[in-house]
Amino acid sequence: MVPGESNDFPCLLQEGFPGLTSVGEERWMDAEPMKASPATQNERRSASREIRLGVCLLVGLILWFTPTPDGVEERGWNLFAVFVATIVGFILRPFRMATLVLIAILVLTLTQTLGETSKASLQTALAGYGNTTVWLVIAAFLISGAVIRSGLGRRVALALIYRLGRTQTGIAYGIGAAELVLGPIIPSNTARGGGVLAPIVDALCLSLSDGDRIKSRNRISEYLVLCGAHANLITAAMFLTGMAANPIVAEAASDVAGVEFGWGTWALGSILPGLAALLLLPHFLKRTIRPPSMDVRAARDRAHQDLREMGPITTKERILVGVFLVMVGFWATASFHHIHTTVVALLGVVILLLTRVETWRDMSRNEGAWDAMVWLGGLVMMANQLRELGVIDWFAANAGSWVEGFGPLPAALLLALIYFYSMYGFSMLTGHITAMVAAFLAVAGLAGTPPLLMVALLAYFSNLCGCLTNYSTGPVVIYFGLGYHTPKEWFRVGFLVSLFHLVVWLGLGLPWWKLLGWW
Repeated sequence: MVPGESNDFPCLLQEGFPGLTSVGEERWMDAEPMKASPATQNERRSASREIRLGVCLLVGLILWFTPTPDGVEERGWNLFAVFVATIVGFILRPFRMATLVLIAILVLTLTQTLGETSKASLQTALAGYGNTTVWLVIAAFLISGAVIRSGLGRRVALALIYRLGRTQTGIAYGIGAAELVLGPIIPSNTARGGGVLAPIVDALCLSLSDGDRIKSRNRISEYLVLCGAHANLITAAMFLTGMAANPIVAEAASDVAGVEFGWGTWALGSILPGLAALLLLPHFLKRTIRPPSMDVRAARDRAHQDLREMGPITTKERILVGVFLVMVGFWATASFHHIHTTVVALLGVVILLLTRVETWRDMSRNEGAWDAMVWLGGLVMMANQLRELGVIDWFAANAGSWVEGFGPLPAALLLALIYFYSMYGFSMLTGHITAMVAAFLAVAGLAGTPPLLMVALLAYFSNLCGCLTNYSTGPVVIYFGLGYHTPKEWFRVGFLVSLFHLVVWLGLGLPWWKLLGWW
């Protein structure tokens, strides 16, 4: 499975990805004493899982039996209790996201929270699975599976690193360029960053030290790993299809703020600050890490050798490139032909099947697509019901004091900063987005903030805030798990990168969005 969040590590671990010990439990190499037996470790993990699940249930029960606030229906408050318990589950991770969402759906159905009978409640609970946003994510995952299996993603990454990698900064630019090319077509930032690029970056680091992993833990390796991890977050922010949970922001923008923030609009708003961030990031990290000058020809030769071993580009890869260009063309010109983004994505899937680039058997085995369908469909349903039952309006009215006395623009910036740095309290981007985007849009609406401006800030910051910690999202955990950094160092650099993003995305983004008429 390779969805866009941190629940998708097991497949990478099963493939022997280096540096990672476990997923969703302890996050760095020395978390578990080496002397503990496998049985003892399993017992500890099982006990930890039960405790974490118990905390989720306790939070949900406390809210469920708390008196319903004025202005909120009892059913809405019960839904809110289940929703909060689910978000706490995303943070504590007793089970994977899809499992937690299915538990939430079952609770809502058995308690008849969403309907007069269990059948009516179930029908409402399943409504999210017919949502066009959910099917956009599914289609994008199916297409990205073909990109990865065909080797096109790896070929693009190696070619760019080889072409640009004449210096250590050039290698960093090659990594960023590969992220930029693959960002629109691989909607899982974990598949893109952790599955395609992180192994390449690790191999390049090893090639700089003759394959000695201990020796390779030098400042240049630290520099390249940080460039890979943070470039991944930038490209995740630049495209609606750059990260699996981005469509949740677009859905909230439509439902709460009345703004259509589709693929073309998302990319248009991010193109200037995003490209600037990719261009400046290697130099910013170079000044932060201060890697010594070093001959990187060995790393470039390694990329060239791997590229030659792949052989000439295949017919399947050529078709994939064509499908990608057609899809991006349709997405970018949606204002002229009005063909929905999801319809375009499904068209791409059908073309791959008709041209036999992919078989349905291969697509049906894409665990990431169907896993994303389960958790995203459930989350979309709960978000819609929270709005319909008045919970979002109630929250916005009570949280309005946050921005009381602020003008529209200062209110937007204050809410954006709170949203950005609240990521310290979350262990995954999807949980952060699901818990906060709709509510923050509602609060901004009360402050008179221009809807498009607030949507843009939350859309882009939803990914960029992953820079803060070493456990924010799948590729960050994977890059950190390579073992080149300590948690303290990652947090230090992450905070500095957050300031870098604020300068770039507000310094360039605000004037650009003003020019576009967004505020």
